[in-house]
Amino acid sequence: MIAWLVLAGIGLWALIRLGRQGERPGRADWRVAATLFGAVLLGGGVLVAFRGAWLPAVGLFGAGLWLTFASRQRTPVARGEAMSEAEARSLLGVAATATRQEINAAWKRLMTRAHPDQGGTQGLASRLNAARDRLLKR
Repeated sequence: MIAWLVLAGIGLWALIRLGRQGERPGRADWRVAATLFGAVLLGGGVLVAFRGAWLPAVGLFGAGLWLTFASRQRTPVARGEAMSEAEARSLLGVAATATRQEINAAWKRLMTRAHPDQGGTQGLASRLNAARDRLLKR
């Protein structure tokens, strides 16, 4: 009975965690697979522990925990070369003759939709910030 409750808790945890996925597409697939496999390993460790085989249970449980934490580590995005002025203008949608006020207005308008707190992504928000900084420093 306790084993089934533990397995149900692990399944619920996996579903909650899968619902919080917000990474770029290539990384999200890895996190989904790692979450499911980690949940299976944790559940298998619990079942083996209830049967009395402690050494395999510790191994399965440890592998499940490692996979869970390894899939949560974020890899820093490699920063390429600096954004060109044309790229920055294109991203913000401003003309080459845009004033400071026009640049800031375009950045604010786009940032209200692209900010991570508003459903956007951190990558797009940082690109918008870089574009604004590039245009304001010219």
